[in-house]
Amino acid sequence: MNTGLRITAYAAALAATFGIAYGVGGGVGEISLETKNAAHDEHADASRGADRKADQASAEPPGGLQLSEGGYTLDLKTPAVAAGERTELRFAVTQDATGRPLTAYQEEHTKELHLIIASRDLTLFRHLHPARAADGTWSTPVSLPKAGTYRVFADFTPRGGRGLTLGADLTASGAYAPAPLPAPATTAEVDGYEVSLKGRLAPGRSSELTLSVRKNGKPVRDLQPYLGAYGHLVALRSGDLGYLHVHPGGEPGDGTTAPGPDISFTATAPSVGTYRLFLDFQHAGEVRTAAFTVRAGTPAQRPDAPATASPQPPEQSGHSRPGHSH
Repeated sequence: MNTGLRITAYAAALAATFGIAYGVGGGVGEISLETKNAAHDEHADASRGADRKADQASAEPPGGLQLSEGGYTLDLKTPAVAAGERTELRFAVTQDATGRPLTAYQEEHTKELHLIIASRDLTLFRHLHPARAADGTWSTPVSLPKAGTYRVFADFTPRGGRGLTLGADLTASGAYAPAPLPAPATTAEVDGYEVSLKGRLAPGRSSELTLSVRKNGKPVRDLQPYLGAYGHLVALRSGDLGYLHVHPGGEPGDGTTAPGPDISFTATAPSVGTYRLFLDFQHAGEVRTAAFTVRAGTPAQRPDAPATASPQPPEQSGHSRPGHSH
């Protein structure tokens, strides 16, 4: 899939500037102190502006926050379902210029379109592959176990175009009680498998994440290809569910990528914040999903930024502090 944690991200208009840039300039000549300072300030402002643009470009904003983008709109024809009941979810990607459903897609990881459904509290995740009818309408059966609001992400590439992720809200009726976001951790268990996470998601710059799969304490060295890779990673930002695409490192059959236990990815977080990572992997003929909560910390300070005082150590209160993932 174009996945991701795009973990390459797609465009969205989340009204935030993902990073603060610092720039220092200097005036030329000694016309007067006032003129020199004015020139210095003008130069510094220009430098800051250039640095901001560079910083903003270093991390593309996440996708899935917009219903429409790049001339295409996600038309969710089933905006509500009943919790706990199997329902046919139907949707189409329409072309803004004609209003007609898109029917020409480019395959990405063996599929024309990847559908992600996540609950707003990020405790439920579904990675689905719907079927497309000749008229461009997509459909897939879904069963959402609990009531609440969900986000639907359509991850696709129009033929001859660029990859997009469009998002829409889906409601499951019934009594709703949001669950707290699981605490950050570097290990996750699913169906007797233990998956460990190494690496740190960094805001504004790419970083490598390595996930290792073990079963009964032994490394799993015979992972099976799933959608053209040994693993697929999706990251969703807590709060707005900004969708990040993560690139898997290597692919089955390339002569260098081993079938486990390690699966590597390169990801860039667009901002400081808390993210939920979902790893899909296949072993013994079954696809499983391991989930992690991670935090992308404060961006590294620029070399020319003004120095700040070191924070004072917290007072000891006898209570342990929440753990941070590394």
